Amino acid sequence: QEVNSLKCQIGERLNVEVDAAPTVDLNRVLNETRCQYEALVETNRRDVEEWFVKQTEELNQQVVTSSEQLQCCQSEIIELRRTVNALEVELQAQHNLVSSLEDLGETERRGYSSQLAQVQCMITSVEAQLAEIRCDLERQNQEYQVLLDVKARLECEISTYRNLLESEDCK
Repeated sequence: QEVNSLKCQIGERLNVEVDAAPTVDLNRVLNETRCQYEALVETNRRDVEEWFVKQTEELNQQVVTSSEQLQCCQSEIIELRRTVNALEVELQAQHNLVSSLEDLGETERRGYSSQLAQVQCMITSVEAQLAEIRCDLERQNQEYQVLLDVKARLECEISTYRNLLESEDCK
């Protein structure tokens, strides 16, 4: 109410004059501005859409490349696992072979050790027999030498007796 009463008091005394340019068709200006903004929005929308499509294509390409690399890596991992498994089996087989060969070597060593002990006993026995035979040979050689000496003396005596007998026969 106060505002209205003030307006009434001032309104009678107040005369407002406006120097204004000729009137502009606001609808036309708004339509032009709207068209400009819509064109700008459409341009921006197309730019953003193109950028989005381009980024999406790049990402899709990266995904495809990454997927291919992933598949390649997975295949390589599978192949490496197979290789590792095969090598582990081979390693276990080699360990088993080494163990078998060590056992066989130990068995052979024990066998050869036993055979060596037997051969050593045989060698010792043969050496003892050889020593006995040497002693017998030396004893027999000494006896032979004694017998040769006896024979030589006997032959000498026989020769002497023969000579004596012949000389008596000659007389």
